[in-house]
This record gives sequence, C-alpha cells and structure tokens, in this order.
Amino acid sequence: MRLRNLSMSLSRLEISEQLEVSLEQYVTPGDLASRWLFDIQSFGDLSIGCRVADLGAGNGILGIGAAMMGAGFVKLVEADQKLCKLADANAESMQLTGKYEVCNQVIGEHNLDLEGYDLIISNPPWGRQREGADSAFFEYILASETIAHIMHSAGAKHLRKRFEDMNWSVEMYGEADFPLPASYSHHKMSRGVTRAGFWRLAPP
Repeated sequence: MRLRNLSMSLSRLEISEQLEVSLEQYVTPGDLASRWLFDIQSFGDLSIGCRVADLGAGNGILGIGAAMMGAGFVKLVEADQKLCKLADANAESMQLTGKYEVCNQVIGEHNLDLEGYDLIISNPPWGRQREGADSAFFEYILASETIAHIMHSAGAKHLRKRFEDMNWSVEMYGEADFPLPASYSHHKMSRGVTRAGFWRLAPP
C-alpha cells in the first residue's frame, strides 16, 4: 500500500467528539499515523502476517493501519468503552473482519495476554495530566519481551532510563509536531502543537 493511500484511508476514520481529559485522549492525525507506520515497517518490525497489539488504541487508527499494511492480526486495547465501539466500527468499515479484536481493558488493572504477539505499538498517555500515567504501559511492554514502537514526548528522559535500566535497546528515531486542538476546557488556544518522539524499544 502506498503512503498516500494509507494516509487518506486513515484520515477518513471516525473520531470521537467526546474526549476524556483524565485519560489524555487526543486524536492521532491520519497522515502522522501513516508516516509512523511506514517508519515501523522500514525497521522490519511490521511485516506481512505479524501479530500486533495496539495499547491505548483510541479509535483504532494505528492498529487498523497496521492491518491494512499486512499485519495478520491486530489486538486493539482501549479503556474507554465508547472508543472501543468506535474502533470496532472503524475496523469493520475497512473490511478487516477476522483480522482484529477489540479489548475493553484498562492498562494496569486487567490481565492482558500478549503471548505470541510480534509487535506492540502505542501512543500512551504522556503523564501531562497525571504523573506516571505511562508507567503501566511500560510495565506491559517490559513483561511482554516484545519489540515495541511508542509515540511519546521527544523529551521523555524517564522513558530511556526505565528501559535501559532493564537492558533494553532504546532508540528515538524521529520527531514530529503533534497537533493539540482545543479539545478540553483547560486549553487556552484554539490549536497548539507538542513535540512527539518516535521510540523503538527492543528487549535484550
């Protein structure tokens, strides 16, 4: 699939108009998601037939994109039940029946079986609203012993330390502006950006 075609398809996915501030829910744009997925593919981590887990899946854009690029199966894990229904509808709209599963689970509170998965992708909460909100995501990744690509703050020094202390390989291989529309009442501007980093985490 060409990058432009994937970007157009992902940009057409339905998004939620009701976002939960405590969960740091933001919409990942289709062009950003597609470019990131192509980067992941360039490492050889997103391959034809692989099994992918998308943690904090939101409307499903990353997992759905991975399936459209040839992943054999994707697990979309999301705490918000409304977003689970939206992710399911989006996956069905892309004719992915039989290639995905939506799991309504809270990272850190429910057992999550990632055995047999080849890749984890995630845009977790960065901890801007609640310090340490990303910690449970990190724990699942560490326990999985699976290669992971995550989008996090480009300046997330604690991320590198957390994984390098466990002898994981950590590489921030790219950066991009992540748009922040005025989704919540505490936002003062109509639109802003933050600097996102793309991180590859590989177990020892």
